[in-house]
Amino acid sequence: MLRQPGCAAAPPHLQYLLEPLHTAVHTQRGATATLPCVLRALPRNYRVKWSKVEPANYRESIIIITNGLYHKNYGPLSPRVRLRHSHRYDASLTITDVALEDEGRYRCQLVNGLEDESVSLTLHLEGIVFPYQPSNGRYKFNYHEAKRACEQQDSRLATYQQLYKAWTEGLDWCNAGWILDGTVHYPIINSREPCGGRLLLPGVRTYGARDKQKDRFDAFCFTSALQGSQVYFIRGHLNFKEAGQACRNNGAAIAKVGQLYSAWKFSQLDRCDGGWLADGSVRYPITTPRERCGGLPDPGVRSFGFPSKELRTYGTYCFAGK
Repeated sequence: MLRQPGCAAAPPHLQYLLEPLHTAVHTQRGATATLPCVLRALPRNYRVKWSKVEPANYRESIIIITNGLYHKNYGPLSPRVRLRHSHRYDASLTITDVALEDEGRYRCQLVNGLEDESVSLTLHLEGIVFPYQPSNGRYKFNYHEAKRACEQQDSRLATYQQLYKAWTEGLDWCNAGWILDGTVHYPIINSREPCGGRLLLPGVRTYGARDKQKDRFDAFCFTSALQGSQVYFIRGHLNFKEAGQACRNNGAAIAKVGQLYSAWKFSQLDRCDGGWLADGSVRYPITTPRERCGGLPDPGVRSFGFPSKELRTYGTYCFAGK
């Protein structure tokens, strides 16, 4: 019996893989996260390959390959990943001790000759983007220096998606900074003369891709809360060296800039006291703005810049990890 054109049932988009109910998995640094990938049937001579699209260069890196019986791990994620394998159709990927660099897009691919198919999922870390510049002023970092500076402050260069999300949440910063893919941007909420002019609409403004060796800008760093950690303040009139020792005396370390931002964002740390941080800057976190704490109308991490390390004027913020 002949079928009339157009009457045939459309083939399913996926023959062997189930469409995930949710394509985004939200987690925090230090947690365990599982990216779902479940087969509806087991074809003969199949393999499942997990890979990650690296945001810095958009290349795909293999994480793990399995044939259902055996598996092999690849790359830097290797020690922290495993297959959940709660039943024989389950090829879900579990990542332990989630790190900042784990955020991004993942692909679960069924390799089965001519019938290859895949599902894509995104791992989102709940985090915060903050602008960063060194003690000698703005526009001093080439790309590699910016990347290293963020890492030294318990963070990493932000992706464009992270910077854009931060802008939608109110980040307004007039200095351009590097992000992870080697492009340069600055987010503007309130259009004004020194920041491109009043006539330009608010948005994430871009300088595009720049020379990673020669061009110099600030950095936009991204950090996330770390489970089981705490930032706290020690009052006193301490110089920089004494501040570090005060934290060590309590079994902690002097806090890094990213750690203070994370405590402000996720633990609602609110203090009107300037304190030393590991990079030699002095800052304080405000969640409830008030007149005698800087006088600015919005919450934020305020900065006194980089005073002389010999000054005995400030306390210190300490970080106690898990």
